[in-house]
Amino acid sequence: MSISSTINQITRNARAAVGQIGGGSDSRFFHNTSKKGETHELREELQSQNKDKKRDAVKKVIANMTVGKDVSMLFTDVVNCIQTANVELKKLVYLYIINYAKSNPDLALLAVNTFCKDANDANPLIRALAVRTMGCIRVDRIVEYLCEPLARALRDDDPYVRKTAAVCVAKLYDISPDMVEDRGFLDVLRDLICDSNPTVVANAVAALSEIQETSGQDVILITGSVLQKLLAALNECTEWGQVYILDALSRYEPADEVEAEGIVERVTPRLQHANSAVVMSAIKVVLGYMELCNPDVVRTLTRKLAPPLVTLLNSEPEIQYVALRNINLIVQKRPAILEHEIKVFFCKYNDPIYVKMEKLEIIIRLASDRNAEQVLLELKEYAQEVDVDFVRRAVRAIGRTAIKLERAAERCINVLLELIQTKVNYVVQEAIIVIKDIFRRYPNRYEQVIAALCENLETLDEPEAKASMIWIIGEYADRIENADELLDSFFLDSFLEETPQVQLQLLTATVKIFLKQPAETQALVQRVLNMATEGTDNPDLRDRGFIYWRLLSHSPQVARAVVLGEKPTIADDTFALEPALLDQLIHQLATLSSIYHKPPEAFVVRMAVPVGHVTGGVGEEYDDDLEYLEGEIGVIGAAKGPSKQAAGSGNGGGTGGEVDLLDLGGVDEAPPATTGGKDGGLDDILGGGGSNGGGTAGSSQANTQVDRPLVCTPEQGGGIGIRAALRQEGGGIFCDMTFQNTGPTPFQVLAIKFNVNTFGITPASPQIAFPAPVPQGGATNYVLPLTFAPSMVASGAPPSLQLQTAVKNMASGHVFYFAIPYDLSVLFAASGQTDRAGFIPAWKAIDDANEVTTLAGSLPPALSSPDAVVSRLGSRHVAFVARRPVPGTTQESLYLSAVTVTTPPVHFLVEITLQAGVASAKLAVKSQSQTLAPMACAAIEGLLRN
Repeated sequence: MSISSTINQITRNARAAVGQIGGGSDSRFFHNTSKKGETHELREELQSQNKDKKRDAVKKVIANMTVGKDVSMLFTDVVNCIQTANVELKKLVYLYIINYAKSNPDLALLAVNTFCKDANDANPLIRALAVRTMGCIRVDRIVEYLCEPLARALRDDDPYVRKTAAVCVAKLYDISPDMVEDRGFLDVLRDLICDSNPTVVANAVAALSEIQETSGQDVILITGSVLQKLLAALNECTEWGQVYILDALSRYEPADEVEAEGIVERVTPRLQHANSAVVMSAIKVVLGYMELCNPDVVRTLTRKLAPPLVTLLNSEPEIQYVALRNINLIVQKRPAILEHEIKVFFCKYNDPIYVKMEKLEIIIRLASDRNAEQVLLELKEYAQEVDVDFVRRAVRAIGRTAIKLERAAERCINVLLELIQTKVNYVVQEAIIVIKDIFRRYPNRYEQVIAALCENLETLDEPEAKASMIWIIGEYADRIENADELLDSFFLDSFLEETPQVQLQLLTATVKIFLKQPAETQALVQRVLNMATEGTDNPDLRDRGFIYWRLLSHSPQVARAVVLGEKPTIADDTFALEPALLDQLIHQLATLSSIYHKPPEAFVVRMAVPVGHVTGGVGEEYDDDLEYLEGEIGVIGAAKGPSKQAAGSGNGGGTGGEVDLLDLGGVDEAPPATTGGKDGGLDDILGGGGSNGGGTAGSSQANTQVDRPLVCTPEQGGGIGIRAALRQEGGGIFCDMTFQNTGPTPFQVLAIKFNVNTFGITPASPQIAFPAPVPQGGATNYVLPLTFAPSMVASGAPPSLQLQTAVKNMASGHVFYFAIPYDLSVLFAASGQTDRAGFIPAWKAIDDANEVTTLAGSLPPALSSPDAVVSRLGSRHVAFVARRPVPGTTQESLYLSAVTVTTPPVHFLVEITLQAGVASAKLAVKSQSQTLAPMACAAIEGLLRN
């Protein structure tokens, strides 16, 4: 528990504390706490010589404080009551001091002498209370007096004092880390891990764990003797002490298989504990050590882990939900643990909806050919319940099961058709959505159901269902006799009122039908292209319309190859988490990370970020003010409607599927296209007309400055033109920017924020401030430091080498959007070399599906030798590992590696094969990240060419 939450808990328990003094009758002190003139009466009672009257007065003060009334004006009078032998009364006075010391730091010093005196009291409860209170008072001047009493308490003869002092070290570290390290308190805490009292051991581990999380340093040093102490204390300390010890053991790396199996044997009895937190922590330890155990032990542990997990599902719904979120991760890592327990996850009628949803996810993950029939019967029942959201999720689950299990696909199709026959609107629409995915997974196998789908066209009113049905009609137009009539009758009349998702599918489907039936559908495609390019202000739709227009005008064969080309089959998304992230989350079981399914750094911020600096002069530094970040940048997120769409048309070329910038509901990066003239329109759509389909405003200027391209035109920026490019220097990432003012008014301060992106890149400071206003016609340079924030990573989105950016001119209030392109090589770290001995095992460990190859031809003459290639790439942070001649040829292979500076880092292994006397190279790149390997290959090829 954190320090602030501890203080809040103490305050919340004040009512209970008052009630415990003298019995439950003290609840009367909470009545009439708003009586007029009460403060004066309390002051007189606090100054009374009658001990009982003084005690009752302190109870009244605490009661007022608990209900939220400000009684800080009584600080001096309450502190004067601290000189008492009554332990309970002393507790209440200390509680009052903790609550008001920060607002009265000078007066709090009045109690220091009493604290120091109580820290030497004969009663261990008083000694512990004094040290604990001093640790809770977050006042620097009092912290200076805490060190000596704390040092004595850490070596006190009484274990109660020692365990209290151990926690106090963590509180002191949060206030003054340097003081804790200088006074050697960390070493004392490590010594306390070997204490004879198990409670002291648990508190020492808890304190070191919190310090480790705060500092990011490994401060818990577990040796062989310490390990035995922890395992011994595990059987004797409290349940929460066991949780802390188990968490510490989960971070320990056993030396060998024997040690790992020994620890697991000592931990497995905790799997039967009554406290669910202890059970989950024990499971975390066992799962982590299973990697080191032999197969026979792993099989035994697999059988032992299932019963405690099943038992957790018999708890109250809140604990069930937490358990299910953890089980979701466990099943992805080791599905064999619960593969025979799928019935446990079948939903009960009285389960809360959040529990049902989680059970549904786990059912899909545990579905197999053996239990497919049973799962489908259960899902079919769910699809006929009354909760609409649950029914929708159940129908989607049937589709996911079909995609996952090929043998069960036909049975899933039959179940979906039965559900369609129910004519329940939302069920029908969900079924159409999942059938579209099944068609993509198994092309040309189940198209006989299309007729049944077409019977329900009139009932479709949801965008995703409409888009799916339109895709089916366009994709299988050659099998649907009246495909063009279906589109025309049910969708095209409302084309301009449809959502962008439906409009884009209508446009593509119409072009597909035209390419398959050109003679009958020429008028139809001309009508749709006209609406897409002239009747809408959506740049994505308009740009796609112009692309199709030009394709059709240029060459029907090329258009057919592009539009009707073979599509990749969709993959099973049952195990959606990246392996590296999954391993990280498995080590975070029983924490918030396992519930959010995000690493801790994605939602816990423990450090402030640096501010930017201006080139060409000394600029004023601005503090990282959280209120400014939420207030000013938050204003950008409030933009709505057409102005947002117009402002968002930057040189990004982004797609509508990317995550919304600042939660704006969609940012269109592509600039508005100018319709221009049409050479002959579409009267002869295959005759080469219409080549002037639309240009991008300002595109001719975009690359006039290669090192710093134009990313925002003055028209987009309301008079502010921006050039920007990313670079790396000294291990840090910076964005070099040039701002030009073409507007009528100067500007000096801009607010800036990036959208979530592939690597979580974000500005180190939320604002850009220039030393002096930039006048009309003026220009200035700025270096914006960048940092990496896991919370800014666009999980689930396709990777992109663009930073969607929002900027607000603080002088005019104008908000505008643009995208900053960058090359992946700018993120390569200087320390990217892989150990030579480990290169081949690392290469073999990566699946061949993650290998990307290309032929880099026409290399510069300067790269005529392998040494020149190594030198070129080495200067760009692609480190040389080894080289070898290819036997029987005049070729030579170079092996290199690169790693990104991102969090977490991404590693790339590179093989370059050169032919003597030939200005080309074969390039192969492997990475655990299948989506980033092609980007790395393109980046390294670019380094060879430039």
